[in-house]
Amino acid sequence: MNNEAPIALILGGTGRTGSLLADALAQRGIIPRTAARSEADVRFDWDAPATHQAALDGVDRLYLVTPTARISYAGQVRAFLDLAEAASVRHVTYLSVYNADQAPTEVDIAAVEADLASRHGITHSVLRTSWVMQNFADDHLPVIDGVIMVPSAGGREAFVDAADIAAVAAQTLLDPETHAGATYSLTGPQALTFQEVADIIAAVSGRPVAYHDIDQETWINGALAAGVPADYAVMMRWLTGSVIAGNGATPTGDIEKVTDRPATTFRAFAERTAHAWTPEAK
Repeated sequence: MNNEAPIALILGGTGRTGSLLADALAQRGIIPRTAARSEADVRFDWDAPATHQAALDGVDRLYLVTPTARISYAGQVRAFLDLAEAASVRHVTYLSVYNADQAPTEVDIAAVEADLASRHGITHSVLRTSWVMQNFADDHLPVIDGVIMVPSAGGREAFVDAADIAAVAAQTLLDPETHAGATYSLTGPQALTFQEVADIIAAVSGRPVAYHDIDQETWINGALAAGVPADYAVMMRWLTGSVIAGNGATPTGDIEKVTDRPATTFRAFAERTAHAWTPEAK
């Protein structure tokens, strides 16, 4: 009888959800193997297929994070999943996006979901996440000179804590049979405007924070000028367009259902992260 602990390969293992997921699994008896281009347990690069097979050695479950800052990757993911299936991986938890079934056809999010659903040798769970709260504390939507600038036209979004995403991912990887075939839409418990986000950050950090709405195309062009790949404009236009149209994420309760605890409020996240917005941190 084999009493060895199962091994979970965590792509994006040094990222916002992957690093938290690794800790959660290690505490629950699963061996996490973080994978990234650097500073992880194993080197993994989507554009270097030679790194893929070794990362899968002995793995029986997988946290799938697709290539970042690009929209076309279904072929790469399909080839990797073929390797994973041949290597005896039996469950995949896929980090997807809220309303992935409504994504533009140029974006391969839904294609990866469909690929997983078509496989009979691997079970899967899909985590469709709303905008992550950590965006406001890192380089994605930073507070610059006391200002948050992103197009929204007053629309709302149920921002989600990366720690809650990791908690749900851990449950799906700990108990794949229970969560096989499940699609969870992961949101925070409140749908907030960006102005409300700015007000909360100001309150907990003790410094003025303003929200400035901005023309969508002006914002996208600025991101492209700063180095975001040109084809990613499609993704940025869709994500912000959903909020502008009033179709941003709304609370679903899926985090509560899977973890049996409340989802994190934005204020609780902000209080935990206040140091990121203090003058000393800049």
